[in-house]
Amino acid sequence: MLVQVEDGRAFRLRGDPAHPITRGFLCAKVTRYLEREYSPERLLYPLMRTGLKGEGRFMRVSWETALDLIAERLREISDYYGPEAILPYSYTGTMGLLNGSSMDRRFFHRLGASRLDRTICSAAGSAALTASLGYRYGTDPEQFPEARLILAWGANILATNVHLWPFIVEARRRGARFYVIDPVQTRTAEVADKHFAIEPGTDLALALGMMHVIIGEGLYDAGYVARHCSGFEELSELVRQYPPERAASLTGLQPEEIVGLAREYATRRPAVIRLNYGVQRTDYGGAAVRGIAALPALTGSWREPGGGLLLSTTHAFAFDRQALERPDLELASPLGREARRVNMNELGKALTSLVDPPIQALVVYNSNPAAVAPNQNLVLEGLRRPDLFTVVIEQFQTDTADYADVVLPATTFLEHTDLYYSWGHYYLQLARPAVEAPGECKSNFEIFRLLAQRMGFQEPCFRETEEEAIRAALASGHPFLEGITYERLSSEPWVRLNLGELFLPFAAGGFGTPSGKCEFGAAQLDFRPPIESRRGDEVLRRRYSLELVSLKAAEGLNSSFGNWPEVDRATSVAWLNAQDAAARGIRDGDLVRLFNDRGSCLLRASVNGKVRPGIVAAPSIRWARLAPGGRNVNALTSDRLADLGGGAVFYSCLVEVERCDD
Repeated sequence: MLVQVEDGRAFRLRGDPAHPITRGFLCAKVTRYLEREYSPERLLYPLMRTGLKGEGRFMRVSWETALDLIAERLREISDYYGPEAILPYSYTGTMGLLNGSSMDRRFFHRLGASRLDRTICSAAGSAALTASLGYRYGTDPEQFPEARLILAWGANILATNVHLWPFIVEARRRGARFYVIDPVQTRTAEVADKHFAIEPGTDLALALGMMHVIIGEGLYDAGYVARHCSGFEELSELVRQYPPERAASLTGLQPEEIVGLAREYATRRPAVIRLNYGVQRTDYGGAAVRGIAALPALTGSWREPGGGLLLSTTHAFAFDRQALERPDLELASPLGREARRVNMNELGKALTSLVDPPIQALVVYNSNPAAVAPNQNLVLEGLRRPDLFTVVIEQFQTDTADYADVVLPATTFLEHTDLYYSWGHYYLQLARPAVEAPGECKSNFEIFRLLAQRMGFQEPCFRETEEEAIRAALASGHPFLEGITYERLSSEPWVRLNLGELFLPFAAGGFGTPSGKCEFGAAQLDFRPPIESRRGDEVLRRRYSLELVSLKAAEGLNSSFGNWPEVDRATSVAWLNAQDAAARGIRDGDLVRLFNDRGSCLLRASVNGKVRPGIVAAPSIRWARLAPGGRNVNALTSDRLADLGGGAVFYSCLVEVERCDD
């Protein structure tokens, strides 16, 4: 990204034309980021609550007053209840390494606070890739033009991965076919050569049906499987139980569609799968990712430039996380051991029912759990507790900030130093502040360093500068980071990881599993329908007949940008099939109530043909403080955990819909 600044004020953002990925353009959200940067709604000064929790009434205080109060309360809570009564809550509100997971982790480890399992987005899929491949990286996006078949599996590329699109366009210009597998007719599905509109949570059944054809017709790469895969006999036995007819009955597709897709995937080479994380946000989403990950190993497409699979590239950025986060500091904490873990998807339960000790303090940064966490009503019940001391580090007065006792103003990525890695490519970048921070905003890195001083922590790591922390992160000794130094990052606009000229991660095997092979894991791949689905729990589906998919909104980024009017409008609708709408007396534009046992929310009906009968889709995530009734779709979603990694199950959710009067 290039930032143009005049008289200390940024006036234009654009993609660097020379960068191999951004190529001169940005996504629509970041292109408009300066509206966020200079918004009159920015938090500029520390605030202390004056009203009731949830009212959002605060008064300005000094940094000294705010920090002293936070340190005093954390110390009191730690002394009385034990340090595990304190819980941090954060995710990727910034992708910067320093402001996302460095000084903050050191602070909470030294304090002895409960550890947060950060599982809300990608945990099940990450655990699945680790089990199958050993490493969580894959096909270089720059190789996509070499592909002759591209499957966007649960990936709305035009909304969530727009910088991959030019590579897909180039592949199609060369004759590639582009197919989308998704329950919703997304923007990407609309422009695909084919859209396979499967039912939610049935991705594993489709993968098994494809493998039935590929193995049964001898279309697999027997040599690659023999040399580099484990568990083929068990997989062959399993997929015999999934002929196209059965797979079709489970997925809602036609048998001939599954047969045709399987044959084309196995024979139109190279073939690449762009998988995304929506697939794993169901009860058995980890198994679904493992099933899909078996396909490129089965066909040997890892051997070919432009073949394979891409879910994430983050594991390739092999930083020294131990040096950066210092988990060893827990031994110097009052605990003297590793702290207990709290799954972030179960925040409501943690705040309302966790004991020994109960959560008495919550420190939120880089996240907005009042909006994004599942089982929203239980989360809000916990946040309303008068005895819960809550600190929120934020740029805007979010839903969560309304419940805070103290709010601290945070910098944006344009205002602080950080090291940036990627979910979708293999380039690393050091960024310096482009503009001065407004008001009294401070970076997360600086805030936790100041809090450590207030708490009396004497370890030298709490006095480190950003430069020292970056040097420590780079000094992992991993070959992917070989030759990438602080000096090089300071002098070059970006640096590609040391992957070689042509990165084919598993062309000759080299999987990171204990066996060194791709583990098919057939014992975990037998299909089970999500608990909340048309084939799931019988009692639930009799009461709630529609499957809710709360897909990512193209206009927003989770709850970021939610205060923009156009993002609020985009996240205030529910997409219904005409058949379901007519059965409920609902017309396009009607106010509707979505409800289940956990709660309800009000949205506008959009009867637009984007979903099949039995499905309702709601772009997310709306700021609840802007919504009628003060709730968004997460009042409906469950805090059950997925089969792997403790992941979230946002897309396993049964609801009913009824028309309301305005």
